[in-house]
Amino acid sequence: MQKKKLPYSGLLLTAVAIVLLCGAFTVSISKGKNYKVLVFSKTNGYRHASIEEGIAAIKLLGQQNNFSVVATEDSLALNSKNLKQYKAVIFLSTTGSILGDAGEAALKQFVEAGGGFAGVHGAADCEYNRPWYVQLVGGSFESHPEQQQAKLLVKDASHPSARHLPAVWERKDEWYNFKNLNPAVTTVLTIDEGSYKGGKNGAHHPMAWYHTVGKGRAFYTALGHTNECYKEAAFLQHLLGGIQYAAGIK
Repeated sequence: MQKKKLPYSGLLLTAVAIVLLCGAFTVSISKGKNYKVLVFSKTNGYRHASIEEGIAAIKLLGQQNNFSVVATEDSLALNSKNLKQYKAVIFLSTTGSILGDAGEAALKQFVEAGGGFAGVHGAADCEYNRPWYVQLVGGSFESHPEQQQAKLLVKDASHPSARHLPAVWERKDEWYNFKNLNPAVTTVLTIDEGSYKGGKNGAHHPMAWYHTVGKGRAFYTALGHTNECYKEAAFLQHLLGGIQYAAGIK
């Protein structure tokens, strides 16, 4: 039987796939309508050195997956008029008091009307005195031990942030302990406290979760402390899935 020759477009797609597989990291590439996300990384407390790495990685994910990224640390950007252009807002390792009353009101209106929120790592380490924000994120940071290897357990393999993961995912990061956990969320990942030292949330220690807020969607992952995270293919696919869920794409 004679083999069919790939058309030019097929050869081109194959070549692109090969290039991507040889890059610094690989993530799935999806086609679809272009949309915009806002990355907000303001800090009024501890500042993670990985923020700049995270912004660069999210911008690259956007280039590969058909969404554009605007990054800011200006709280005034969180206003109702400006937020209308975005599908989702990503709080990337924000810390301390960053919103103000007007910013919280605009974010609340945006999410509850159908916008998306994705919180990464330090997004749980801010605005402790704003109950609506704490419920949106899904909990507040309480403490963490030293960075170390640990085992994450996939609890919802159907979620786009976890479909690519093994049932037990072992990696190094900074592992948060939480307080004020929102019982209404659906857990994606838990951490096995027997696999590392310093866990304080017990047998069900969540590390990533999601839920709906009004007509909108919220996702949070406690992962993402180190610079190395943003070059790690499995973590980036996890982050991408969370962003796409929040944006209502998946």
